[in-house]
Amino acid sequence: MSSKKKRLGRGLDGLLPAPPPAAPAAVAPKGTDVARIEDLHPSRTQPRTQFEEQALDELARSIESLGILEPILVRKRPKGGFEIIAGERRWRAAQKAGLREVPIFVRDLSDAAAFEAALVENLQRQDLNPIETARAFARLSDEFGLSHEEIATRVGKDRSTITNALRLLKLPDDVLDMLDSRQLSEGHGRALLGAPDVKTMLTLARAAIAKRLSVREVERQARSAGKPPAPKAAPAKSSNVKDLERRLGMRLGATVRVEEKAGKKGQIAIQYANYDELDAILKKLGV
Repeated sequence: MSSKKKRLGRGLDGLLPAPPPAAPAAVAPKGTDVARIEDLHPSRTQPRTQFEEQALDELARSIESLGILEPILVRKRPKGGFEIIAGERRWRAAQKAGLREVPIFVRDLSDAAAFEAALVENLQRQDLNPIETARAFARLSDEFGLSHEEIATRVGKDRSTITNALRLLKLPDDVLDMLDSRQLSEGHGRALLGAPDVKTMLTLARAAIAKRLSVREVERQARSAGKPPAPKAAPAKSSNVKDLERRLGMRLGATVRVEEKAGKKGQIAIQYANYDELDAILKKLGV
């Protein structure tokens, strides 16, 4: 087991009790309390914002059969009741299952520690989409003053993972919505960052969804959109023009280039290396 996984495990051990054995929903596992379901309130700073109804229905059916196997981590509210730190999904599913009470584990945590606990639990369960994760990391950085390295240590991720996640927030809002709703993957989002401007990002993001473009293809198109167009190759010269350049060059003792333009127009360019060569060319021209 890597050191980062160990750090993550130790962090949660201090926040959550060991998973208790199966118990009826209305009976609290050992070491926990029981609270009325209406006394629990979601946190306004919960990192997770998307709750899929189908997944909640599946969890509700499981709760009806086995009860809540892991208590909901909460802290007391100044106005009474409890604020959910970790386990809002279980709380929502318990309501669907018709439970009147749920097991809780009460901790006295600061705002920063409560938010960190909620983030770590969601990351372990892989419940957050890329944008929810990025916004949570940004809050740890902006509001709680943690460096990328400190965030990585707290959540058990590589520092590069934190940095790459935060880079996603540079995408335009419409693209962030596409990632937030999982229409695009995190890989697509990183690939879009290579586009030269917002308009290109949006166009390419919509094309990626409509055409089911791979991350590699989005990356290729974003990279090519940022390159200046290649100059058009000059049209091939006719044999008559090449012959004229050769005869003029021999007559003047210099390199001569004949350029044809639209219609019957054109120009002749004579190259010289120094003023002596120029004087010699002018004499041959009778100037």
